[in-house]
Amino acid sequence: MRELLGIVLRREGYDVLVAESGRQAVAVLERETVDLLISDIKMPDIDGVEVLRAAKRVDQEILGIMITAYASTSTAVEALRMGAYDYLTKPFDVEELKIVVRKALERRQLQQENVLLKRVLQSAHEFSNIIGRSAPMLAVFKLIETIAATNSTILVTGESGTGKELVARAIHFNSPRRDNPFVALNCGAFPESLLESELFGHVKGSFTGADANKKGLVEVAERGTIFLDEIGEMSPMMQVKLLRVLQERTFRRVGGLEEVEADIRIIAATNRDLSKLVSEGRFREDLYYRINVIPIHLPPLRDRRDDIPLLAAHFVKKYAEQMKKPIAGITNEATLYLELYEWPGNIRELENVIERAVALEPTSTVTSASLPHYVCGNLPRAAVKTVPLPEGFDLKQHVQDLERDYVVQALKKAGGVQVKAAELLNLSFRQFRYYVEKYNLRDGRD
Repeated sequence: MRELLGIVLRREGYDVLVAESGRQAVAVLERETVDLLISDIKMPDIDGVEVLRAAKRVDQEILGIMITAYASTSTAVEALRMGAYDYLTKPFDVEELKIVVRKALERRQLQQENVLLKRVLQSAHEFSNIIGRSAPMLAVFKLIETIAATNSTILVTGESGTGKELVARAIHFNSPRRDNPFVALNCGAFPESLLESELFGHVKGSFTGADANKKGLVEVAERGTIFLDEIGEMSPMMQVKLLRVLQERTFRRVGGLEEVEADIRIIAATNRDLSKLVSEGRFREDLYYRINVIPIHLPPLRDRRDDIPLLAAHFVKKYAEQMKKPIAGITNEATLYLELYEWPGNIRELENVIERAVALEPTSTVTSASLPHYVCGNLPRAAVKTVPLPEGFDLKQHVQDLERDYVVQALKKAGGVQVKAAELLNLSFRQFRYYVEKYNLRDGRD
């Protein structure tokens, strides 16, 4: 039978290893990579269940097909309990065996592809891939690394476009829940009636249009993480129901009576001041303390200007690859304009600006000509003065003269130390070095 199966399966295109006994099979499994084990259950030295147990110790994902003379034998049941894919009873049809083998190996391939996909997703959302080197972001990185392994509820705050969902994903994909779902929901995007159904699901007939049972996102996220964005927009009634989930770890579907357990981690986010909403009676105080166990505040982009060159370079590369354009970087002048702009839309606005620039740029490097006029038209407020307009006035030269004069004064006052001179002008060292190189200055002299 062993020789026959070897011939049949090789003809189907499989690589086949054979063993005359259970002990020999264990030895083969320990030195070879095997996807599928086909074993008789009754053998003189080690039975098939023990061989399967040894195979699972080597590779937990290995699939086993057990062959038995009795369909109801307890050993066949034990093999299935241990994770055997299937079992066949003697005498069996060879064509049936080929079908079972093919389906088993297709399942094995899907398992491997799923593991690979999860690894790719995990890599894409590791906290180290959130771009930033400024002191505020380094503090955020450290906090993510510390809290990811916990199961605590987290509140992420910050202006729109600062990357709150990205932080939530980074926490999830660095946590023990990483192999389970991450589900995101914008609480401000649904009216109260639809939000309840979206979160908790509903039973058939619970309201008009409920033609079938539906799982809610809390149930979909079982053993994973649910990200509730704009939680400050949640109605008082929904706040009560969410509080119950946090306290009791159970919920009810809309129209249902059954209590459903909720093994989830909740990460909430808002761009509003929840403490102010609490004082105004618009957000429940008990819910606020429940979700604010570990707060993370994301600074606006204008408070982390040192990160702008890194983010800009990242987005240039991203969109150059997407658009298949040979754009390798961004000029110092264009970078300076980006650093001086206030970015009310934060990282989201910066990404949109770079996408536009890459699409319009005709050269191999993004220049200021491809940036929006409102970005390039930005100047430090201190440099803007109202003065009479003389004849033959050259605005560009006037601005350059002002820039050069202030840089020279700062260098002299700082004794030629460029870091101190940059601080005097409220510039980053990168920005200041650009001006020094632009005007060919050194220690306050030409």
